[in-house]
Order: sequence, then C-alpha cells, then structure tokens
Amino acid sequence: MENKTSICIEFLLLLATIIIVFFAKWLNHSKKRRKTTKPPLPPGPTGYPIIGCLPEMTKKKPTFRWIHKLMQEMDTEIACFRLGGTHVIPVTSPELSREFLKEHDLIFASRPHCMSARLTSCNYLSTVIGPIGDQWKKMRRILSSHALSSAMHTKLHDKRDKEADHLVRYVYTQLLSPQNNNKNGLVNLRVATQHYCGNVIRKMVFGKRFFGAGMEDGGPGLEEREHVDGLFTILTYLYGFAIADYVPCLEVFDFDGYRKILGDALDNVRKYQDREITNRVEMWRKGIKKTEDDILDVFINLKDSKHNPLLSVQEIRAQITEIMLAGVDNPSNAVEWAMAEMINQPHILNRACRELDSVVGRGKMVQESDLPNLNYVRACVKESFRLHPVAPFNVPHVSTEDAVVGGYFIPRGSHVLLSRPGLGRNPRVWENPLEYKPERHMVFESAQVELVDHDLRMLSFSTGRRGCPGVTLGSTMAVMLLARLLHGFDWMAPPGVRIDLVESEGVLLLAKPLVLHATPRLEPSVLLK
Repeated sequence: MENKTSICIEFLLLLATIIIVFFAKWLNHSKKRRKTTKPPLPPGPTGYPIIGCLPEMTKKKPTFRWIHKLMQEMDTEIACFRLGGTHVIPVTSPELSREFLKEHDLIFASRPHCMSARLTSCNYLSTVIGPIGDQWKKMRRILSSHALSSAMHTKLHDKRDKEADHLVRYVYTQLLSPQNNNKNGLVNLRVATQHYCGNVIRKMVFGKRFFGAGMEDGGPGLEEREHVDGLFTILTYLYGFAIADYVPCLEVFDFDGYRKILGDALDNVRKYQDREITNRVEMWRKGIKKTEDDILDVFINLKDSKHNPLLSVQEIRAQITEIMLAGVDNPSNAVEWAMAEMINQPHILNRACRELDSVVGRGKMVQESDLPNLNYVRACVKESFRLHPVAPFNVPHVSTEDAVVGGYFIPRGSHVLLSRPGLGRNPRVWENPLEYKPERHMVFESAQVELVDHDLRMLSFSTGRRGCPGVTLGSTMAVMLLARLLHGFDWMAPPGVRIDLVESEGVLLLAKPLVLHATPRLEPSVLLK
C-alpha cells in the first residue's frame, strides 16, 4: 500500500514538474515573442515616470510649436508624447494619416474624454466633439439629414445671399463714412471676414444678423463682437493642451487657468445664444411661431417615434454652440491670409479678378451659382487652407483598441493628432511648400477645384467617419467671401506699409489684423443693390 502511495506521489511530483517546466518555457517564449514581435511606439521624448512630458508641455508654450519643432529635430513624420497617462501621437505624413483615418477608421473614430471638450459640449451632447456612441450617432444623423442637408442648404440660400450683400455694403460704407475717420479708405479685413462668418451662421441658425442693434455702418455691435471673440477663445483652448485634459483629478486646481478662460468664453457666447433658444422654444410652445425658417426651428420641431421632442433644450444649446464654432474660423482665416498673400503677389490678384470679370461680369455681384465656375478663386482659397490652416491640429481621434500603424504600436486610448501645417507644408509632398501658389491645385483647367483633399495631403475639412458634415457650407462661405471682396473692390497695401506674412506666436492667425486700402471696383448701383 505504501509502495502504491509512494509511486502515486512520485508520479504527481513528476507530472507537476513537467507542467511547471513546460509553463516556464511557454512563459519565456511568450515574453520573447512579445519582445521581438511587438512594434515600438513612435519616436519621441522619454518623459518622466507617471507624468511623462507634462512639465515640458506646461513650460514650452505654445505646445503645438514645441511639438512641431521637436518632430523637425527628430526628422520624423510621426511621434509619441506621453502626457500623464495619455499617448499623444502627432502625424505629418499623408500616408500615415490615410492609414489612421481610412484603413483603421473604425478604431480611431472616437474622441477623447477631457475637460475642455466636456465643458464645450455640455457633457458630450454635440456631434463633432462627442465620443463614438449612440449620442454621437443620433446627433450626426440629425446634422446630416436635417440641419446641414442639401435641402436645408438650398432652403437657406437667401439668408446667405443677404449676408454676402451686407458684407459688400459694410465695406463700401467704410470707404465713405466720416464717422469712422476713414477718409483713406482703410478696411480691417479681420473684422470684415470674421463678422461676415458670424453673421451668416447667426442668420442661418437664429434668423437674425445681430443679437443687438448693430452699428450704424452695418458693423458688429458690442454683442456680436463679444460673441465672436468668445468663439475664437473657445477654439483656442478647446483641446488646447490643458493640464486637466490629461490629469483630470487636477481640474479643480486649474493650474494653467485654462478652465476659467474657457468657462468665461463659453458664458459670453451662451448668454446670447441661450436667450434666443429659450425664447424660440417658448414661441413654439405658445403657438406664436408656426413655420420653420431656420436651423433652430428645425431642431425644436424634430420628433421621435412617439412624437416627443427628439432633442432636449440642452442638446440644442450644445449643438448650436458647435455649429457656431465650426462656422466662424476656417473661412475667415483662409480669406484674410489669401488677401494678404495676393497683395504681395499682384499677378495672383489680377488673375483672380480677370476670372471674376469673365465669369460674372461687372453688371452684377457674384452669386452662389457662379462659384463652381470660379476655379482660380477656389484654388486661391484651397491654397490658403493648405499653407495657412486655422488650427495646428485636427480634432483628436482616440484609439478604441491597440493598433499597429506604419509599423508603430499605437496603444488603446492614444490621442492621434493630424497636423494641419505639418501636412500642408510637408516638403516631401509639396514643391516649394512655403510658397503661396494657387496654380498647384489646378491639375486640369476644366476640372473643378475641390476644397477637400481626400488623400490627406492637406487638411481643410476632415474625412472618414468623423469627417466634417458642413463641408458644403464651409466651402460656399469661404469662396463667396473671397469672391465678393475681390469682385467688388480694388485692394492695395496702405501707402508706405509692407504686408508682413507672420503668424501669431500663440495661434496661426496673421500676427497683425490685415488692414488694406480699398476703392470700389464696381458701380455703386451694383454694390448697393
């Protein structure tokens, strides 16, 4: 009996030994395999334990210039910066960008949960900022099928047309009004372009140009200036590398002040918008309003399958803020830079004006129906998008699982940032990338220049699942804005002034607002129709 027990124990020990040896070998092999087969992270600074590169991020402002400078020094088109527990992956390669947003679009279709996005979107109720999920699908469907649909774009044509006319009258008034002490015909193009965009979006959303009375010369009043300034402040600080975006537990301390700045700007924007929304909801409830005239009316009247309101008031507020943010920056920045570049290269300005005279003539103002035929003007806008983007990065894409892109390991939860200047000024892709040359986009004279580059050699409007739903509206506003300015007026630098094409240090706007001398190019009867 003892023999049998001893043999049994020895057998079990032998079996256990064999299992342990095989397990150890398997574990060792698994470790080796992981070491040899798992790709590396993209190159980047080492950083500190736990906090990564947060100290450098807080010291080397603006952060986007530090990131681009370091990538140039490392001679890489993809990098990895660990900020707290987040891997931030900036990309300047069109090939890698296509791999992220096309081949692996589903993995990188979400957005980050962070302080600046949460505050701006009322806790992720809107479309562009919202992480992937049911709320995003709902809001995306509403935007695509209703607010920014082709039918709505056509329906709101007259409102955009009125604002294009108002822009021309406003510029013309600047040349004549003695109240402005403007006898030299000087026009601040930044004011004109930004507030044209603000006026268009307000008219399409709220059915009104101004929240207040406006100015006698047609310019923005205090309310509109505060509104637009607030929008641009939000755009600067949204995904602006706040400490709390990467270490949420530090939000309460607001070490860099970003939360307060963003909160104040949101208050300045929403105090005008929310009042309009509340009043309009009440008008529909009381039966005072009965026809849908603008985007706000559409939002209020959407119903679910049980005929209940599809959108809450809070969802409407969040989505309208996002529409406002998306509408004011890209067209105004592109046109201000385009005008500055064209003043310094008169042959480009003259060619654009000749095209306008040929396509439109001098007996009427440019209409939206003319825009498809203004190929060179379109190329001027596209070249401005390429060379002078309004933001350093696109809205971050978040990886929902581990992935391998371009031979590099991209961990789950990484923030992928496509660099707008990095793509548009990539010398491997663009010949003489720092030269403003609209002709580069006119491969075939008969082909219409599209402002979107689906090959991601530049980033004007994003693509893929998270592509911009307002491409048609944004393209129309940008081309119309430049066309109306060029067609209606002759422009030149003020006497003795040189237009310096220098970026602001903190953002990508011109360092100084563009102020030009203007004279009417068309007859007053045409300009003031």
